[in-house]
Amino acid sequence: MSMSFERYMMDMVQPMRDELTRIGVQELRTPEEVAEALENMKGTALVVVNSVCGCAAGQCRPGVAKALQHEVKPDHLYTVFAGQDKEATAKAREFFAPYPPSSPSIALMKDGELVHFIQRHQVEDRSAEMIANDLIGAFETYCK
Repeated sequence: MSMSFERYMMDMVQPMRDELTRIGVQELRTPEEVAEALENMKGTALVVVNSVCGCAAGQCRPGVAKALQHEVKPDHLYTVFAGQDKEATAKAREFFAPYPPSSPSIALMKDGELVHFIQRHQVEDRSAEMIANDLIGAFETYCK
């Protein structure tokens, strides 16, 4: 029995997507969806650049989930998937200047401007709890 690479990747990655979507984070799968969500945006938005790597699984996604339990949180919750939805991820990264491409990473935007950014190297060496606390601090500063 043969399985296509695309089908294999879809099956392997879906649980990683579900970790965020089941807590209310909306996937942006195309550049058009990213543009519609982020261009001329009002309010606050969290944008998670998801990834298949271990630090996304062990620290990033659990940290985001924990932070979103806080009473103060962004108005909009979005995610793009690096390596899977490449064009959507590239479009989202246009909003994250001056930071270089990084996955996983987490951006907080307010009225279309980047106000807080957690890069991969800030995910790798920190616990999910530390990432959640970092995000909660940013939510308290920018989302009230």
